[in-house]
Amino acid sequence: MRFIQDVSQETLHMLQRIYKSSHHYRTRQRAHCIFLSARGYTTTKLQEIFQVDRITIYHWFNAWESRRLCGLYERKGRGRSPKFTQEHKEQIRQWVKLYPKNMNKVIAFIQKEFDLSASKSTIKRILKSLKGEPDPEEYQQKKDTLAIYRQQEEDGEIDLRYCDVSGFCLVPYIPYAWQEKGHPLLLATDAHSKRLNVVGFLNRQNDLQAYTIEGKVDSEVIIACIDDFCQYVHKKTVIVMDQSSLHTSKEFTAKIAEWQDKNLEIFYLPPYSPELNLIEILWRFMKYEWIELWAYKSWMHLVEYVENILKKFGIEYKINFS
Repeated sequence: MRFIQDVSQETLHMLQRIYKSSHHYRTRQRAHCIFLSARGYTTTKLQEIFQVDRITIYHWFNAWESRRLCGLYERKGRGRSPKFTQEHKEQIRQWVKLYPKNMNKVIAFIQKEFDLSASKSTIKRILKSLKGEPDPEEYQQKKDTLAIYRQQEEDGEIDLRYCDVSGFCLVPYIPYAWQEKGHPLLLATDAHSKRLNVVGFLNRQNDLQAYTIEGKVDSEVIIACIDDFCQYVHKKTVIVMDQSSLHTSKEFTAKIAEWQDKNLEIFYLPPYSPELNLIEILWRFMKYEWIELWAYKSWMHLVEYVENILKKFGIEYKINFS
């Protein structure tokens, strides 16, 4: 009978940690198997637990004995190389965020920018693959740093700004509406509407610096907005933003040192943590509460309403960041 032997207590703890926290199912499975074997479980019992044959168990044992912890992971080169890189996928996510109702436009961007073909189902698979959980350690570290920044903001030492881009079009964001029985509310929508994009820099005091753009938002646009925002920086300012490709491109990162010289610092949030970016609350209020039904009658009405909210934010429109 074959067992995994001579495993230190520290390695057992590591196997348990991998089993509980790894994002890869096969890695968790192998780590659990090695752990149980080291604790005296027979190969027959392991077959029952993992529903695999004895040869598979022995393959896992061999990988462990030859490569130790590295043997828990898939080797590079197994299977077909992915068509889209991680950078491609992140960019596709940004395009979908900007044009959520126009997948044909996203497909056209993919063809033009990457010289790759894609279908709507492919885009859905890509978006699904990007869903995940932030690394717990990184998430807590970033959250703790944000708490320090917030205290410095309350003490008047810094201006803490939350930055993001959001889009508005003639497809209304209305979850529900009151209507009289027998008199349904009818609203014509335009699935091919133009899109008004808003880049915002928001702090907890309801001070908002916003830029509206009719057209594509890329790194150059974000850079131009930050360059302009630097004119209003009068003390150390920290801009909180996600790690999208718009914010991590070579052009963008090349500007970070220049902005630091202007007393402006970029703070990246961990992946999959939009709840840490307070400007997301602003976008939800605008789309689901503040924009009235009549604003969707025409493109001019929508632009006027969005710009009016942005202009009067902090006076007539406020958010209580408790």
